[in-house]
Amino acid sequence: MKKLIWCLLMAPFFCAAQSFSIKLLTEGTKTSIRGLSVVSDQVIWVSGSNSSIGKSTDGGATWKWMQPKGYAKLDFRDIEAFDDQNAVIVNAGSPAYILKTTDGGESWTEHYKNVDTAIFLDGAGFWDKSKGIIFGDPINNKLQLLKTTDAGKSWQDVTANLKSSLAKGEASFAASGTTVKTLPGGKTWIATGGTVSNIYFSPDYGASWQVFKCPIIQGENSTGPFSIDFLNDKIGVAVGGNYVKDKENTNNVLLTNDGGKTWQKPASPVFGYRSGVTYINTKTLIATGTSGTDISTDGGQNWKHISDKSFNAVQKAKKGKLLILAGEKGSVYQLDTGK
Repeated sequence: MKKLIWCLLMAPFFCAAQSFSIKLLTEGTKTSIRGLSVVSDQVIWVSGSNSSIGKSTDGGATWKWMQPKGYAKLDFRDIEAFDDQNAVIVNAGSPAYILKTTDGGESWTEHYKNVDTAIFLDGAGFWDKSKGIIFGDPINNKLQLLKTTDAGKSWQDVTANLKSSLAKGEASFAASGTTVKTLPGGKTWIATGGTVSNIYFSPDYGASWQVFKCPIIQGENSTGPFSIDFLNDKIGVAVGGNYVKDKENTNNVLLTNDGGKTWQKPASPVFGYRSGVTYINTKTLIATGTSGTDISTDGGQNWKHISDKSFNAVQKAKKGKLLILAGEKGSVYQLDTGK
């Protein structure tokens, strides 16, 4: 009888463990992938170091790799794609560039350049196909903000819209291009870390900003939130940690139910430093990083470790169910939740 009861109690965990798997789509390209844009169940774009950009139009079965001519050795930390023909990429470091393609990556045109030695762009988000925002680490204690209203053809510096100055040592992370989150209607969240961690929120396409404290691990230049996601304008998640201690999981995941104004720890945390997080649905979330991947099936309150393989980014298809993980050596995997 005891054995029967034990089996009945443990069966759901075994079933859950058996329902999650990762499948290799491509690997071996000389790039560390951090930019990821899953447009649909068929169209996937990735970007990374060595100026490498990859695209699949058949759900990851085959890949085309490209390097924009004249932009060698850049580290494209984020990519935002709209379909199989149109995409915008941004690199980290100086000089900073924003490039755009309208022919599926056959050619790329430059739409922004900044040679300031302090410039470091962290990530991009689009509210719709025309309007988007890119942000970067502070220069003279001011978070850098760029905005487009013409699908990335031109970018306006709107740094002055954020009145608050950042603290000394406060910056952001470009580990996966996901320390910025945009939702239709102009809602925007940007997470900072380092010595101090904050959430910068705009309700109106970056015209005005509010600042909320983020009580995640912080205090060192390697600590803070490395990825955020919002299910809607109220429910959100932040993950991170200390990237130089990627197996530690002290205070590195937080949840919000009021749009980022306040944050709470979950019942049990993720299992290490995490640089990517995404909502699959209201209850199911995936978090990944260099020490593995975790899943929550109760809205982020409890997490189960499902893989030790290193990744940098995770994303669900904007239109569809495809779940993609990406990381070192050009690795792109599909995550199957069994649902």
